[in-house]
Parts: sequence; C-alpha cells; structure tokens
Amino acid sequence: MTNWAKRAVAVLLVMAAASCTARYRDHGYVPLDSDLSQIAVGKDTRDTVSEKVGAPSTSGMLDGGNYYYVHSRVRHFAYTEPQVVEREVVQIAFDQRGVVSNVSRYGLEDGKVVTLSRRVTDDGSTSTGIIAQLLGNLGQFSASDFAN
Repeated sequence: MTNWAKRAVAVLLVMAAASCTARYRDHGYVPLDSDLSQIAVGKDTRDTVSEKVGAPSTSGMLDGGNYYYVHSRVRHFAYTEPQVVEREVVQIAFDQRGVVSNVSRYGLEDGKVVTLSRRVTDDGSTSTGIIAQLLGNLGQFSASDFAN
C-alpha cells in the first residue's frame, strides 16, 4: 500500500471508532444535598422551598401539591434506542397546611424506570403523507360540487 492509502485507511478507522462512541445527555435538575439540608421539615412552606432550592420540575395535583425535582441521564449509542442510565427524583411532600412534611430521594435502584412524557393532543391526521391525501380525494367529487 502506498503512504496515501495507509493514511486514508487510518482516518477511516478513526472515524469508524469515533462514530461508535456513546453520547450522554443530561435532562432536568435536582437540588444538591447542601441545598436540601437548608429545608426544615415542619417549618418551611412551598414559597420558602422555592426560594431555597428553586422551582420544581413538576408538582403533584392529587397528592397535596408535592414538589418533584427530576434529573435523567440518557445514553445515546449509534443507531440503538436511547437508554436511561440514571434517574434521580427528589420529592418534597407537604401537609394540608402547605408545610414540608418529608424530603425523599429516589433513584433507578429504587424501582423500575418510569417514562416521563408530555401529553400530546392527537391532531386527527393519519400517517399518510400530503401527496397520498391529495390523491385520495380524486374521484370523490360529483357534478353538484362544481355547479354554482
């Protein structure tokens, strides 16, 4: 092999190896332990919790408005489906008066992966493309549709 061909093969091998490298993406926010230690159970309220550790990722509607802070780490590798490799949830529970009753931390080791997804309203369209929709209307006209 010539010197140029050896370099081309080496570059191709490096590019192939680099394309098979896993990428990680972090989503969400969980307060640090030092920030959570500032929260006093039985003393702090929703407003003081928001001031001390920030706004929650989400809050519950059925369980008294508990605060949830969620952080996920997702692994993307080549053509495979992304995989959640780390998830941490901090729950700050409130009693009926709106005072902190408990602070809990959960991870993947505490249970199964819960898929977090947004609710999306179905627009009623099918999976057919625009051309198929246009061609599907051919032959469905009558003479009365064109009469004035």
